[in-house]
Parts: sequence; structure tokens; C-alpha cells
Amino acid sequence: MSAQPVMKAQGGPAMVEGEFLFTEGDFRKIAAMVHGDAGIALPETKATLVYSRLAKRLRALGIQSFQDYCALVATADGVDERQKMLAALTTNVTRFFREPHHFDHLRDQLLPKLLAAARAGARARIWSAACSSGQEPYSIAMTALAMAPDLANLDFRILATDIDPNVVREAREAVYSDSLLAGMPEEHRRRWTTVVPGRPGYSRIAEEARALITFNELNLIADWPMKGRFDAIFCRNVAIYFDDDTQARLWSRFAGLLPLEGRLYIGHSERVAGPAAQNFTPDGITTYRLTSMPRAGEVAR
Repeated sequence: MSAQPVMKAQGGPAMVEGEFLFTEGDFRKIAAMVHGDAGIALPETKATLVYSRLAKRLRALGIQSFQDYCALVATADGVDERQKMLAALTTNVTRFFREPHHFDHLRDQLLPKLLAAARAGARARIWSAACSSGQEPYSIAMTALAMAPDLANLDFRILATDIDPNVVREAREAVYSDSLLAGMPEEHRRRWTTVVPGRPGYSRIAEEARALITFNELNLIADWPMKGRFDAIFCRNVAIYFDDDTQARLWSRFAGLLPLEGRLYIGHSERVAGPAAQNFTPDGITTYRLTSMPRAGEVAR
């Protein structure tokens, strides 16, 4: 059989040279699934990245072509693998106190009021909306604990969610290597981490901080079960992977879950745009304050 019929049967010529044939048709199928499942937009410039990350999955499964891989993840039998595909294509770059200006702002501008209100009997809630392996919510918890050692006695809680169940599981375990603790202030490390017995070079976040956080799996473009409002929402370096319409819906939904004067912390390359921009006022570096409530019907679902 000549090469040309094989190429046609497989959906066209290769987009990326490698051991597995990876065609434009394969890329489009994967991009459509990732966009539909998680709202992530994959332009064709990401073809090499998609190939390199998913080629590992093909080898692990013993699958011979991307065409067969696409067929698998499109079926009910491939649900687990589809989750692994999404995890492989999701960048989980995080560290303790990443973009430290946000934690300075939280400490100086928001927490004094929240803690005073909590001591008077009010509830305080913060959402880490793309928590990855937990460094962000634990950084929030330690920032609050440094200001209020009696935090366990107050109605102060942090919700931490991520689409990837694997990183949510790591976050709940709260065990990190010394290299991953490098960005944590030394005082925080002394107070809120303990060496894991039998695991040299690994420490666990103290129960005092862990008890403040609830970890759950959540897809940001799907339905949200939360009903109450959050005083602050951290969603950093996630929206950049969404197209403009998906970003606009996300900002609108966040606005619907914040009270007046609530804060939204986003990534260094992100900006609130779309209809929700009228509800937010910049309040520092990539920090926004809700200054007007969305009108009925303006909050996207």
C-alpha cells in the first residue's frame, strides 16, 4: 500500500514529526474535547505541546496512533483516560506565596476587616478557585493565621477547588518536598510545617492550617454548587487559557458570588473584561474590588 492512502485514512499529513502520526484532524478532535470539557482554548500553535504530552499517554496505554487514542477518549469506556488527557494538557505551575503582592494586599487591605467582623460573629469565606496542589490556599491560610492565632475559634473558612482530581488529592495530603517549600517565609515554615517521619526532605502543613480548608474537585465552566458569597476569590493564571467569551462568563459568575467590596485576585497576564468589567474597580496589581452589584440577568450561568 502506498503512503498516500495511509495518510488519507489517518486524516491527512502529520502536524508534528514523531513516532505516532498526529494529524490536523486528531488535533482538532482533542482541542474540541478539551474546550468542551474545561473551556481551554488550544490554538494550532500548541500542536507540538499536545503531541509531546499525549505521546506519553499513548505509550503507557500501548496505543499505536492518535486516531485510536481519540476514538478511545470519545467513548464511555474512555472517561478515565479523558480525565488523564485533560490533566496532561493542564499546566499546574504553582508555588507558595506566588505573586506575593496578592498576599500582602490580602493581609493589609482585606483581612483586618474580615477578622474584625468574624470576631463579632460574622462569617468569612475565601475561595481558591484553581488551587492546583494546594500551595495557594495554604498560603492564604498561613497569611490569616499570622494575623489571628485564634482563627480556629472564628467562622473563617477557605474553599479550594480544581478540575484535576489528582492535584486535589495531593493538596489534601499537604506533603511537600523541601524544594517546593522554598518560597515560603522561614517563619511560616517553622510555625506551620512539620517534617514527615520516615521521609527525609518532606514536610507536612500543620493541622492548624489544614483544618481551615475544604478541598473539592470543580470544573470552572460547569455548574457550581456554592450558594453563599465569598469575601475574596483567587483565580490566578487560569483564565488566560480560556477564549474571550469563556473569560467574560467567568468574571460575571465571580461577580455574582462576591459582596460589595469583595476582592478578586487574578494572574499577572489577566484582566477583567466583558460586561463584568463595569462591576469591578482595580485595587492594586491584578486585584479588583467589586464596587457595583450585577443586575438581575447579568450574571452568566
